[in-house]
Amino acid sequence: MKRSEILLMILQVPIDFLMLILAGFSAYLLRFSSWAIDLKPVIFDISMWQFLNIVGSFAIVWVFIFAILGLYSVNPNRRFAQDLLRVIFACFVGLCVIALYIMLTNKLFDSRFLVISSWVFAMIYVIFGRFLVRGLKALLYRLGIGLRRVVIIGSENISKIIVDTLGQNPRLGYKIVQVYDTYNNKLNKELLSLNLNEIIFVNPRAHEEETLQAKRFCDQNHIVFKYSADVFSTYSTNMSVYTLAGVPIVELKKTSLDGWGRISKRIFDIVMSLIILVLVSPLMLLTTFVILIETGRPIIYKNERIGIRGMKFLTLKFRSMYQKDSTGAQFGEAGFRAEEKEKELINKNGSKKGPIYKIANDPRVTPFGRVIRRFSIDELPQFFNVLVGNMSIVGPRPHQPREVEKYVKNYPDVFVLKPGITGLSQISGRSDLSFQDEMKLDIFYTEKWNLYLDFIIFFKTPFILFRKRKVL
Repeated sequence: MKRSEILLMILQVPIDFLMLILAGFSAYLLRFSSWAIDLKPVIFDISMWQFLNIVGSFAIVWVFIFAILGLYSVNPNRRFAQDLLRVIFACFVGLCVIALYIMLTNKLFDSRFLVISSWVFAMIYVIFGRFLVRGLKALLYRLGIGLRRVVIIGSENISKIIVDTLGQNPRLGYKIVQVYDTYNNKLNKELLSLNLNEIIFVNPRAHEEETLQAKRFCDQNHIVFKYSADVFSTYSTNMSVYTLAGVPIVELKKTSLDGWGRISKRIFDIVMSLIILVLVSPLMLLTTFVILIETGRPIIYKNERIGIRGMKFLTLKFRSMYQKDSTGAQFGEAGFRAEEKEKELINKNGSKKGPIYKIANDPRVTPFGRVIRRFSIDELPQFFNVLVGNMSIVGPRPHQPREVEKYVKNYPDVFVLKPGITGLSQISGRSDLSFQDEMKLDIFYTEKWNLYLDFIIFFKTPFILFRKRKVL
């Protein structure tokens, strides 16, 4: 999903809230207008400020109702008519909540006119607010802002229909940068140069091998893959189906984490990281002091890893090895020499098969380093990585570039999410799992993500730390 779509989705929340407040304000003005008073005198005493305070409280509740009923779900292809029906239904539910509140609290509120008129105005204004956001989105698209850059692959008549429709309707948010009759691996370099967001493959059943190759290419380069609907939809458990130019289109999603899920996960990461850093700050200060006494500086070891969409970043850890044995550019020439020594140790004492290495009885680890590794204290500085935004508390395990290059073509899905300090593979066996089992668990987490699963993994992690591992 493009950042502009997320920003517009977030913008919809305060606009809905303001529309609900405006509905209450309009209802109050209408009730106290001269013709309404002539029709039926006011027999209750409530100021506009008091009424708007009540409206504000219920507006917050209504926004939550809107969220629960899917009014803030991200679907750039959802029709405006669908939004209208959702808004009307959500406002009916909101009215029921108000009626239930009045009944259960025995509130003697004599103006049913205020309640009904507020409800009617709410439907009108919320619909108007959504019309404004859609209009803003259409204007941005016409200005060329936030357009999804798309390549169409296929020579069938359906391909021409899609191209013509998208070309004539810039408000849909697509910019067709190229059309190809067929796909083959020779196109990969040219496709990468187009800075694509999506590839739409037409008639995949007629070109299954080409379609699968295109799907792998999109996965490896983090491009959205779409195709005209057929039985190929069984390829993925996460999919979105909608019509485009009258043609059923299926989008294969590599994860259920999107839209508000991504926002809620980020909020969870920030809040929990701040809490944890405050709670463990005495332990981190003690660890810093002991490392300084034992082997001196640097205290923090920066290790290059591969994160979301294949981007490189530096993980932060408490240094658990002697300086002369620490790898990486942080230690200059000594770091490169240490890397050669590490390769020798992997060949001699490597305890894991596959792309990921693990050295048994690693002689480079300091005595205190063994202690902090045993309880994963060395990984506490990674909560700063989470705050910065290049890691998440829960996610697939991040690996070094030299490890990733050995498996990236076979397991591209593990780079769909931010890497995590903990994860499903960590609580299922820590570093004792085989590489294949670790990948299976990370892919399962990616495909089945939900916030509840994050909570379960997060709260199980401290208990796993006290289990003895096979290799230290």
